[in-house]
Amino acid sequence: MSDKKLKITLVKSPIGAVPKHRRTVVALGLNKMHKSVEMPDNAATRGQIQQIGYLLKVEEI
Repeated sequence: MSDKKLKITLVKSPIGAVPKHRRTVVALGLNKMHKSVEMPDNAATRGQIQQIGYLLKVEEI
């Protein structure tokens, strides 16, 4: 599981989101719409995705 990665893309604006969710978006490194980052597939990343999944598109790499 440690060698797998997730491609996470911000597809919805966090402007109207809960402040904690906006901070999670920034913590993932997503600062612009339609920007993608590759993160390791681990429990911490999955937890962040679960919290703000309504703002994201996630693909396994």
